[in-house]
Amino acid sequence: MAAAAVRYLRSAGASSVAGQVEVLPRPELRAVGDDERAPVDQAAFRRVLGNFATGVTVITAPGVEGEAGGGGPAGFACQSFASLSLDPPLVCFMVGRTSATWPRIARAGVFCVNVLGAHQGELCRGFAVSGADKFTGVVYDAAPVSGSPRLAGAAAWVDCTIHAVHTGGDHLIVVGRVDALGASDGDDVAPLLFHKGRFL
Repeated sequence: MAAAAVRYLRSAGASSVAGQVEVLPRPELRAVGDDERAPVDQAAFRRVLGNFATGVTVITAPGVEGEAGGGGPAGFACQSFASLSLDPPLVCFMVGRTSATWPRIARAGVFCVNVLGAHQGELCRGFAVSGADKFTGVVYDAAPVSGSPRLAGAAAWVDCTIHAVHTGGDHLIVVGRVDALGASDGDDVAPLLFHKGRFL
């Protein structure tokens, strides 16, 4: 429908459309103050939002020379990923402010989103832990632009440069500009889904 709307607007011409469409006033935006927070119990928040099934990804980044720990690659399991914009091509993911992996990705300035397939639940669990070498025994190659780990067997991958970072409560909203992307051969890999605290 969006494509059809764009075709219509182009064929009608900007001047003729402008006379037919009422221009609405721009809404005033403001931040919600600390004293305006709704009293939502965190356990209830998790329980209710857990009804929303999500896909599961692993966000990876190449190692940075001189980094503590030998400069190996970084990665973490992430279910809060979404496409954001078609023009320019942007995606986003959310990461906790206390994440030990995020600073390493930020220093790299690039990342690869690995969309996991249904067969990769154990791989996801390995990237969900802290403090371990998450890449031990993991098969991957380098994404074509960023050099970030592109995990073998993933349903799809999206190679990105960090475009912007925004605050969102106890998380950060990381926006990435898409430089390259691809899907598994045959496009028939079933997705790994997360729902109510477990994989489907």
